[in-house]
Amino acid sequence: LAKTSGKDFVQFAKALNISHSNIDGKICKTRQGNTSNANSFSKYGASSDRDNGTSGNRMTSLCGGTGKADATDGPRTSAQFLRDFIKDTLLGDGSKNWPTSTADSGKKPEPVTNDNANAVAKDLVALNRDEKTIVAGLLAKT
Repeated sequence: LAKTSGKDFVQFAKALNISHSNIDGKICKTRQGNTSNANSFSKYGASSDRDNGTSGNRMTSLCGGTGKADATDGPRTSAQFLRDFIKDTLLGDGSKNWPTSTADSGKKPEPVTNDNANAVAKDLVALNRDEKTIVAGLLAKT
């Protein structure tokens, strides 16, 4: 996936959301930083800004990113998915954060080469056989 252009990946993701939104909901699902804190989900943004301070920052540009454990502000009370990742992190056109995320200076998670492509691939591998067949067909069309 890392060799796929951001534009092509966005086309694939949009097609997946339109035709199989149930699969879209299994890819790039953000996670809570603290499972006992309903407000600790990460939110997709153009750059990761999670820090170790007490501010409510917990934007992530990493597919499936984790929120801050101590976050107390809302409204990030639910997970976001591939469709949100495409809109808010890849800016709807794949011009940013593909295949590697970005972060504000000194913020987390720190980008690692091809981290977003690898995170998407990991989520795709976890799909069931029928879902993988659907995904493979859509990828072949892009």
